[in-house]
Order: sequence, then C-alpha cells, then structure tokens
Amino acid sequence: MPLLGHAIQLMRDNLGFIASLRTNYGPVVEIVIQPGTRTLVVQDPGLVRTMLTDLGPSLDKGRFFEKMGQLLGDSVVTAAGQEHVRRRRQLQPAFARPEIARYVDIMRERTTAAVDSWTPGRPLDVREAMVGLSLDMLARTVFSGSLDETTFGRLREDLSVVMNGVGIRIMLPDWAERLPLPFNRRFTAARDAVRATVERAVAELEASGQDTGDMLSLLLRTTDEETGRPLTGHQISSEILTLAVAGTETTASVLSWVLYELARHPDIERRVLAELDAVLGGRPVTFEDLPRLAFLNRVIRETLRLHHTGWLVTRRTVTRTRLGPWSVPAGTELAYCQHALHRDPALFPDPLTFDPDRWLDAAQTEALTSGAFLPFGAGKHTCIGDRFALTELATAVATITRRIRFALLPRQTVRPVARATVRPSTLSMTVLRREGSAARNGD
Repeated sequence: MPLLGHAIQLMRDNLGFIASLRTNYGPVVEIVIQPGTRTLVVQDPGLVRTMLTDLGPSLDKGRFFEKMGQLLGDSVVTAAGQEHVRRRRQLQPAFARPEIARYVDIMRERTTAAVDSWTPGRPLDVREAMVGLSLDMLARTVFSGSLDETTFGRLREDLSVVMNGVGIRIMLPDWAERLPLPFNRRFTAARDAVRATVERAVAELEASGQDTGDMLSLLLRTTDEETGRPLTGHQISSEILTLAVAGTETTASVLSWVLYELARHPDIERRVLAELDAVLGGRPVTFEDLPRLAFLNRVIRETLRLHHTGWLVTRRTVTRTRLGPWSVPAGTELAYCQHALHRDPALFPDPLTFDPDRWLDAAQTEALTSGAFLPFGAGKHTCIGDRFALTELATAVATITRRIRFALLPRQTVRPVARATVRPSTLSMTVLRREGSAARNGD
C-alpha cells in the first residue's frame, strides 16, 4: 500500500506473512518495509549461505542492526566489515572454552535458585520465568564479583525494561521514538541507568586493580589490537547492553519451547531423564558432561529448528552486488527468516513434528552445512555467543528437568508470535515435583 508498504500484513501476522512468501514465491522476493527502501527476502538455502559467507564481509548489517546500534550503542553485534572483525577479536576471549567452563557453576546455581522459588502445584508463567532466569544467569556471569546485591537488583530491573522495549522500538519508524511518551521515557531512563551502573563498576575495578573473575573484569583487561588501549566504560556498557538484549531474549524463548515440548512429549522427557541418570549418576551437571548428553543436545537442536527465534535477519548491500543470477543495487536490504526456513517441508520432512531423532539421519544432517539449518547464522557474523548459549541451555534444562516437571494447562493455545524474537504467545504450566531418582540427583 502507498506509504505503508507491507506494514499492515506484518503487523497483522508477521510470521504468517513471511512464511507465505516461501509458499507463493521463488528464491528471492521483494517486499516493502520502509517506504523508499527495497527489501529482498532471500529464501533459497544456497543463496542464504552465499549472502552470509561469500558476501558477508562486503555487506552492511542492515536496518535491524543499525537501529539496535542507535538504541544501545555500537557493539560486536551491530558492527560490520573490518570493524566487526576487530571487535570480535577483542571479545572472543570472554567466550572461549575455559571461560565458559567456569560460567557453568553460575548457570547451574542460578537455575537451582529459580526452581526453588517455584511453588509445586501452582501454575507458572514459564516464559516470564525463563526471561528472569536467563537475565539472572547472564548478569551473574558478567557481574558476579563486581556489584553488591542492591546494585545488582536495580541493574537486573533496568536490563529487563531495556530488553522488553528494544524489539518494539526497532520496528517503529525513527520519529516514533522521539515522542514524549511514558514508554519512551522508561526505556531511555533504564538504558541510561544500565550504562551508569556499568561505567561506575568499570571505574571502581580500574581503581582497585582487582580481578573479580567475572566477564566484566575480563572485558576490562581487553585491549584494542590497533591502539593497544583498553575498552572504555562506554564501549563495555554498549557490549553488555547488546549482549543482554540479543542473548537473554533468545535464550529465554528457546528454554520456554524446550520445556513446552518436553511437557507435550512424555516419551522424549523420559529419554532425557534416563540419559541424565546414566551420565551424571548422583551429581550435578558440569561442563565436561555436556558433550556426553547426546540426546539432550538433539532435543535442543530440534527446538532450534522448529522454534527458531529469528524471524527477519537483515544485511544491506554497500555496492552493486551479484547474488546468484541477480545483480542487486547498492543500498538494498537483504533479509532471511530462520523460522520459515527451518519449517520448509522441502528441506525438513514433516517439519511441524518435534523429532530429535531426525538428526540421526545422515541425509538430514547435511542440512547443517547446506544453508538450510542456521541456528546461529553463518560466516564471519556467526553469533559470537553460540557456545555460551548452548552451554546455558543444556545446563538449565538438565538442572530443571531433574528437579521438577511441567504439566500443560487445559484449553491453552500456545502459538509462536514474533516480537524481538519468536516466542510463545502465552505459556503457563503447572509445576510438579519430580519423584524418584531424577529428583534426588539435582543440586
């Protein structure tokens, strides 16, 4: 429609609209999100992989990431080209295997504390609980030794406001965020408060010379490879803000979907518990255990396929670019939808069936490299926190399922909705105490 483009369809049912493009059109289809700007939705797996890998270094990140940078500050998530490569090298040590191995204890402890706070026999808003848990795990990992409890509580509340608000603001026209509305004021105040807290913590750590053993301390020791200078407090707060928004929301949504599918499929849940008993015996899960939990890892992989949280990931051409047989003008937005891609029956047989064992099929696993399965993107912009996220998911699921089980509420319709991520529309389940050996083997 003039001036609105496809805004009506996207507001009415964004997931349905994007999925319909795969059904009704070919490998590339043009839609209008911002009037005056061309957006090409790339639907062919080979072309998606070409876009992310071969063309990745020459493309800008596009409107979604550009807007995120405006709202939260420049970071490794929003940077493109050589700037992205430089920032990624700076931050990679924080996501290296030895660091993540140390984070597991924090992840497990925070999950145990969350489970202890849930009342058996009472319904629980599972997605809200997972948002709280994911935010808690991230914040404790970043700030475990750097903040007192009062400051930590305020920071967690402010991060929650930022996380909930950024998805809406990204989709709004630029002028809307300048309106003097309560929503805008709350977002700005919370974002500025997070920055102030982080920058104050950085200044105190610098003055003390302490190594507190958390991610903040590690980021403080990071230096710019070109200048040799450490990151500034503002740079660190931008990275943490973006990490909180990009990581917390996605992890919470995937955790919610995993628990939902286990509640729907008691046979799959029994197999998860049997594997945990066989691998862990009577002790808590550790980092070294995670690769041995083969079935649990397939459950998480299948959740990332069926319930992927990404619904429109963008890039932008800087110069005229060749994409397959097409010559794409400079300034064109390129987009792909992992959620629709992962549910395409041409790529995944019986795509709406939750089947962790599909990944035992050698032909199906070829999708991992063909461009049909992209849980963390591909190429130079592959999510820097992919190992962190998988560790967080496996640790949380292993800890939760050994302590309690969830029962679905009657007559509840759970469907995916796309906000900042694809998440359950509503998901309340009854908490039930786990009986038997699995319950005794928890923390």
